[in-house]
Amino acid sequence: MSNVKLSKQGEELIALYKEMFCLGFQRTDEKQVAAENVYNSFQLKKFRHLCKNHISNSTIKTVLDYGGGGSDWDAPNFEETSGESAKQFFNVKKVTTFEPARNLMEKQESDCVVCIDVLEHIFITDVPKLINELFSLSKKLLVINVACYEAAALLPNGENAHITVRSPHWWKGMFDAVAMNYPDIEVLLICSETFKKGVVFIPFKSENWHSSSNYSIDYKWRNFQ
Repeated sequence: MSNVKLSKQGEELIALYKEMFCLGFQRTDEKQVAAENVYNSFQLKKFRHLCKNHISNSTIKTVLDYGGGGSDWDAPNFEETSGESAKQFFNVKKVTTFEPARNLMEKQESDCVVCIDVLEHIFITDVPKLINELFSLSKKLLVINVACYEAAALLPNGENAHITVRSPHWWKGMFDAVAMNYPDIEVLLICSETFKKGVVFIPFKSENWHSSSNYSIDYKWRNFQ
């Protein structure tokens, strides 16, 4: 199991997120969100069709949902037209959820690591450590979504809950730098510029860069909404 030593600020943030889970939080529009409604949404659901062909690979049987919030992979109607659960929709056998705000602390190495709407909540000096941990826990595939905009939620200290807001290309550079050390791990990186639209980078693994006959390594992306 991988363990990351967070900065002082990173540990303080975990405590704040736990406080929000227990007591609720205030939004930027001054509305109050009750504790029972905190971290309840299954964030992967809105990206399910972008991710399906990658996670529903015959070699992907186990998933670690890193920072999974209230996601329930066994609940019906993840795909509303068929009524399938997330496990059924992606055809995976086992899912482990790591969510420190809910005291779910198991980090199990898995074929695929899913990390949706997490990294923008991480203190900036801890971001490289967390990205390295995501790679180290994955055997084959990383599916990442990062929000590149401010949240509706406020931390208990009054700051915006998205504390590391950067551009999609900044995040791509962070993943590229760490990917060099994990040549066999494929990365699907989705960066949301608003709640409903953003950028999807064409999946990549650094093995392809290492074996390239070219010196210039380009990358491609497409918009989604």
